[in-house]
Amino acid sequence: MDREPGLSVRLKLTLSYAGFLMVAGVMLLAVVWLFLLRYVPEELYTPPASTGPPSWPGPLFVPDRSDLLEAFVPKAAAMLAFLLMFSLVGGWVLAGSMLAPLTRITNATRLTANGSLSHRIQLEGRQDEFRELADAFDTMLARLEAHDAEQQRFAANASHELRTPLAIMQTLLDVARNDLNRDTGELVDRLHLINTRAIDLTEALLLLSRANQGSFAREHVDLSLAAEEATETLLPLAEKHGVTIETAGDQAPTVGSHALLLQLTTNLVHNAIVHNLPEQGTVWVTTSAHSTAVVLTVENTGQKLAPRMASTLVEPFQRGTGRTRTDHAGVGLGLAIVKSIAQAHDGTLTLTPRPGGGLRVTVRLPAASPQ
Repeated sequence: MDREPGLSVRLKLTLSYAGFLMVAGVMLLAVVWLFLLRYVPEELYTPPASTGPPSWPGPLFVPDRSDLLEAFVPKAAAMLAFLLMFSLVGGWVLAGSMLAPLTRITNATRLTANGSLSHRIQLEGRQDEFRELADAFDTMLARLEAHDAEQQRFAANASHELRTPLAIMQTLLDVARNDLNRDTGELVDRLHLINTRAIDLTEALLLLSRANQGSFAREHVDLSLAAEEATETLLPLAEKHGVTIETAGDQAPTVGSHALLLQLTTNLVHNAIVHNLPEQGTVWVTTSAHSTAVVLTVENTGQKLAPRMASTLVEPFQRGTGRTRTDHAGVGLGLAIVKSIAQAHDGTLTLTPRPGGGLRVTVRLPAASPQ
């Protein structure tokens, strides 16, 4: 936005300091002047002549108001002139000292506008309004830098994941074109499988984008019903893997998108089934309600995970070593989508390795107010 040039804040503060000091000086001089006028007559008073011996050694001089005005005004004017110069210089220096932190914040803002996110203000000194602003700005820069790095990794990983099936399909088509006698049935089956994976990845990316935008209609949703629906849907998959699903809990009313919360629950249960023991594994799905929050917990048996590894599983396209199976492995966005949906609903996602192996995932969402 183009604006007309104006006075700097430093000059405005200087003039304000000088004006205030001048007003205070004029008021002080006015008080002194009024105080002196009480004891000075308007005209010179001459006592009558006395025949006796004089009581004073010499003639007595009593000034009137004109004499006081002649003596007071020039000195008052000189004092006001000195006070004006002193207030301007002192106000300029004082305003510069007070605005120095703001200058550093402005320079940091310009660097940020030019795309630099690695710098920090790191304002020294004790806590005050400027330092609170600088600390808040540094915190914002740190989050922006982390978010930018995460987006760059996400874009690189998404490009790689999308390029892989396309490259495989291109290779299969080249082979089929060069070998016209090859059986097309096997080729079509492999192309169909790879194309399905590409479609699943694209839909997962669209769902993740929708969750990050937070643009969805909100309604009352019972998280326990969503958990039951997801469990029933994935029951055939659990039976195929030899996994037992146990559900328990109370009603967990919250406010949000039923479709997204169902997708959140489905992803968690699917993840718990796929990344489980080779046989005789178990998945526990529980819900609970508290005064201000509802909690969904999904636990599964499986291999032991380090706490550090568990914290990285929510990043897009991250798969724990030894957790990926050859079938129903997904596209590496399951927990990333869960995290985005939880954050879009003002909730939190916590991943904790189980001592005996496997993972415990806890989703905490705000509770719906009673209707």
